[in-house]
Amino acid sequence: MKRLIFIFTLLFVNNSVWAVVTPADGTTGNIYTEILLVLFLVALLLLIVSLVLLKTVRVMANEIKSPGIISAAEPTKMLEYEEWLAAEKSEKTSKQSVWNKLIGLRPIAEEKDMMLEHDFDGITELDNPTPVWFNAIFYSSILFAVIYLLNYHVLEWSPLQDEEYAIEMKAAEASKGVLLAKAGNLIDETTVKVDGDAGVLAAGKTVYMQNCVACHAPDGGGTVGPNLTDEYWIHGGTVNNIFKTIKYGIPEKGMISWEKTLTVKQTSDVSNFILSLQGTKPANPKEPQGTKM
Repeated sequence: MKRLIFIFTLLFVNNSVWAVVTPADGTTGNIYTEILLVLFLVALLLLIVSLVLLKTVRVMANEIKSPGIISAAEPTKMLEYEEWLAAEKSEKTSKQSVWNKLIGLRPIAEEKDMMLEHDFDGITELDNPTPVWFNAIFYSSILFAVIYLLNYHVLEWSPLQDEEYAIEMKAAEASKGVLLAKAGNLIDETTVKVDGDAGVLAAGKTVYMQNCVACHAPDGGGTVGPNLTDEYWIHGGTVNNIFKTIKYGIPEKGMISWEKTLTVKQTSDVSNFILSLQGTKPANPKEPQGTKM
């Protein structure tokens, strides 16, 4: 008994811990949480059945060790209707423990009332009813099956496994986008890194064509602004220097601050694109300015 209670306590604590760890966005979270919940319910059901069977075996063992005395059958006595009715009421009102009613046990003294009329070599058969707990589990399983069928396949209140998977994947993609956006906002002139990824350079080129060509020419050769394709830089030619120049600008030389116009990600992308222009051959390059890097 103590071992069963200990196992039940472990299952309850384990399930409680998994149930608490759920995402803040209201999704079901890890699928292992739902699996553990099902296993917990199954283990709880098996625990109840085990306790019932254990109690039944103990009662039977006690009866085997100390069997009760069965009185000899008395001759059948014809009763008047009033006497028969009183006897029926007395039998129905006889007290029986709730536990015995639950597991379907009846005292040995009442076995004579449950014996069937046929026998074989003196062996008689008892007409024991099905225990209440067994009937409860049986009919509960039927009710569960009906509710499951209506919920998932008829009324479609809850998603099926493939639909739930699609919902979880969509929520994961949304969470991923939020996480990447937050990570992108953490970039500044001290943490920006060189990134030669084709997608990054393509995004940076788009930003460049929309905002930088008026001063630096489409091919980076320079017009009002300096040439971005040579090895000479006025304010530094590292990706950190370029990011800082774009972000804060150089007002005294006509370079405006793009901090409020471009996102951090756009500033990082266009910085890497400008860095990729090194060594290209523009059509009309402007003369070198600044210090050679």
